[in-house]
Amino acid sequence: MKIIIATIKSWNIERAKVLQKKYEGVHEIVIYTAREEFTSDNVCDFRPDYIFLPHWSYIMPREITDHWECVVFHMTDLPYGRGGSPLQNLIVRGHRETKISAIRMTEKLDGGPVYMKHPLSLEGSAQEIFVRCSDIIFQEMIPLFLDAGKGKITPVPQAGEPVVFRRRKPEEGRITSDMKTDEIYDYIRMLDAEGYPRAYIEFGGYRLEFEQAGFLRDDTGNEELSARVVFRRLPDQPES
Repeated sequence: MKIIIATIKSWNIERAKVLQKKYEGVHEIVIYTAREEFTSDNVCDFRPDYIFLPHWSYIMPREITDHWECVVFHMTDLPYGRGGSPLQNLIVRGHRETKISAIRMTEKLDGGPVYMKHPLSLEGSAQEIFVRCSDIIFQEMIPLFLDAGKGKITPVPQAGEPVVFRRRKPEEGRITSDMKTDEIYDYIRMLDAEGYPRAYIEFGGYRLEFEQAGFLRDDTGNEELSARVVFRRLPDQPES
């Protein structure tokens, strides 16, 4: 089969290359990591059996989605959690487990039929969760498509009442004084990944950004939250 994998995240690119090497001589796999190379002309010239889209953040043109089988991997148990910022929305709602849903891309956002689902733990930092998710997609889910063959895995319509997530904005990562320790920990870890704005507070002329959150025990056995903090001067603030 001919396969296109389109992704922009480093952890997915690394695993896509491993998959490409694994199936060398069996399946022809092309990897796109930039919007400029993932064009309708290139797709039409290649004529893929599947297009896999793990963490592709750009809008797909209809001339691709209408003519080629595009598979999206969404980090919720669809139809629960359609929409943006799935990881962050799951964590702020208190979820500790989710499912990766492999669905066919349609004109309805995250509303396409489901090929398969796989459990995913939401423990750890966002970076750790994304890497764990990537391992499952490239080591468990995509190989099922490749080993089964074109058209052998049939997607089924989503069942149940949809719950739609709203994409979270950077300013929603602000830590507030009324938050409990567990909430602060979740805010820090859910934004602690490559390319994401960190959880923060503003203090004087600085923005304090937090990462690498964890719990430690002090000399008396009490549990304390620790994190690495970076001080960034706010715009238009003079040097002291």
